[in-house]
Amino acid sequence: MKSTKDILTKLGACTEAVKWAGRKTPKKAWETCKRGDWLLWIASKLDIDRKKLVLAACACARTALKYVPVGEDRPRIAIETAEAWTRGEATIEQVRTAAYAAYAAADAAASAAAYAAADAAYAAAYAAARAAYAAAHAAYAAYAASAAAHAAAHAAARKDIADIVRKIIPFSVICKAIAGYEGKE
Repeated sequence: MKSTKDILTKLGACTEAVKWAGRKTPKKAWETCKRGDWLLWIASKLDIDRKKLVLAACACARTALKYVPVGEDRPRIAIETAEAWTRGEATIEQVRTAAYAAYAAADAAASAAAYAAADAAYAAAYAAARAAYAAAHAAYAAYAASAAAHAAAHAAARKDIADIVRKIIPFSVICKAIAGYEGKE
């Protein structure tokens, strides 16, 4: 198995992530990364099952729902609709409609939490890689916004989201995907 740094470079990761990876093994990197958005990005680039990605993005976005104004249900509905899609209980069109509604709520309230929900739903309806990353990023942006730029709260939110991603997409799944990815080269 290649080094994490080599894998990230080949996948086109940002300079910051490649530098962070350094000499870490893929397992060590997955287990210690405090950036849930990076974990979702890697999983998407390794072609992890789209439904798993959407579930992880939704779980990340759920953490930000407490920051959505009371009575604004569109972000929660977008998450629930995306989750229903993963179970075969909603169509992509329903997910798109819910995502658009959540984006409208976000625009109306300028709410990072509402954007997190919309991005999670968008992950189901469109490109899982970009949207899953955006959902995780928006979720901890909502934490940060509520904490009025407290760096410790922002870092804790990132770690919470990374832990959520690892719970839904364990390293064993990533390990198999890395092996498949390396086999394609």
